[in-house]
Amino acid sequence: MPGPLRAPDRLAFLLALVPYLQDHDTVTVTQVAAHFDVTPERVRDAVTLIAVSGVPGATSQYQHGDLFDIQWDEFELHDRIVLTHLVGIDDSPRFSAREAAALIAGLQYLSALPENADRAAIASLMAKLTRAASAPPTQLLAENSGSADALALIAAAVRADVQVEFDYLNGEGVHEHRFVDPLRMESVDRDWYLRGWCHLRAAVRTFRLDRISQLGVTDRPRSAQTGARLPDRLFEPSAHDLTVLMELPRAALPLLADYLPELVSDTVADQAGGDRCRVRLRLASFHGLKRLVAGLPGIVTVIEPAEARAIVAAWAASGAAHYEADV
Repeated sequence: MPGPLRAPDRLAFLLALVPYLQDHDTVTVTQVAAHFDVTPERVRDAVTLIAVSGVPGATSQYQHGDLFDIQWDEFELHDRIVLTHLVGIDDSPRFSAREAAALIAGLQYLSALPENADRAAIASLMAKLTRAASAPPTQLLAENSGSADALALIAAAVRADVQVEFDYLNGEGVHEHRFVDPLRMESVDRDWYLRGWCHLRAAVRTFRLDRISQLGVTDRPRSAQTGARLPDRLFEPSAHDLTVLMELPRAALPLLADYLPELVSDTVADQAGGDRCRVRLRLASFHGLKRLVAGLPGIVTVIEPAEARAIVAAWAASGAAHYEADV
């Protein structure tokens, strides 16, 4: 049986009760008492007090719109609490409709990922954001991650303590069949990566999920190498990497952060008056270099080696030729 509340506890109870009632359109006295571990009588007294509380208006006198209000018939006849008017809380800063819509879209994306099992909590948070916005948020539907099925399979393999197998398109454009002990899933922007012990290479490797096909869970137990130490960085340099010198605006340097650029030198200001710099990158292959240049069109310039310049120029010319053929 809950005991009497001290004065500080009564105040804390009242301060917590109003947001709780705001989050529940209709709730019984018994439910509130069970939630806060107090007696139903304490709840009825608190609700009665709230209903005659408020914030005085400009005249420093309490008018009808300055007080909390409830549906008294529901409260007195059916022991149900329904707030019909709030004060004070409505004056606090709120998310705009656009801000709430952006947050809700992000939560929709997170709820689609398999590791977020408590989708009820996410749904509850989205409902609170909707109610607390200054205006009804725009109805948005975030596109489900295309990697959701792969993430679910890998999570199942980790729980079963077994290997996964798949066909992988490596940086040189070659398909290889791999057996991997999954160790960790990581994301960079919109891309997901599987990190694990590769039995083909006998080492820890990183795999992009969008290059994986025919993914399956095997009955092979994960090896003792499962406890191998993962490198701190997602991308580690290799002795077989291609080293490329590039030039780009200094302001664009953060765009290459994932490639661990080594600053070589500053150059003169460009025609637009901005500073340019040269950096050295390590890439797995020329295929990866073409993907990098395509992702930063007009921003990066390949300086050397000459073979890299020639390959990128030929690739760009080939692409342009397709457009000319369509004209």
